[in-house]
Amino acid sequence: MDSPQDKAATTADTQPSARTVLIVAGRVFVPARDVETFVAEAQATYPIAAANPGNVLISFCVEDAAAGTVTVLEQWASQEALDRHLAAPEVMALFAKWSPHMRNEVRKYDALNERDPRA
Repeated sequence: MDSPQDKAATTADTQPSARTVLIVAGRVFVPARDVETFVAEAQATYPIAAANPGNVLISFCVEDAAAGTVTVLEQWASQEALDRHLAAPEVMALFAKWSPHMRNEVRKYDALNERDPRA
């Protein structure tokens, strides 16, 4: 039998959230020979994001090495937090180095009505 705390936690997970967050998601395509290097350099920015109190999640992972496809997923508490991250010298250097060599299909979304996906 569920305790009152379990029921409250379940209800909180399924109820819409009034909080707005930003989701940055999509794919980047780099030359296949460079995909591992790109991901390693992108993942090197994780500590910068973690030090930003507005970062909830940041992830870069190889989706298809042979095609040079990398999946990007980020969640930010505010535009200000995302702006701070993008202004970090290491992040700016990453974009300066890789932008000429990649196709960027990453987009920013305003996330409203956050809830458990199983609800």
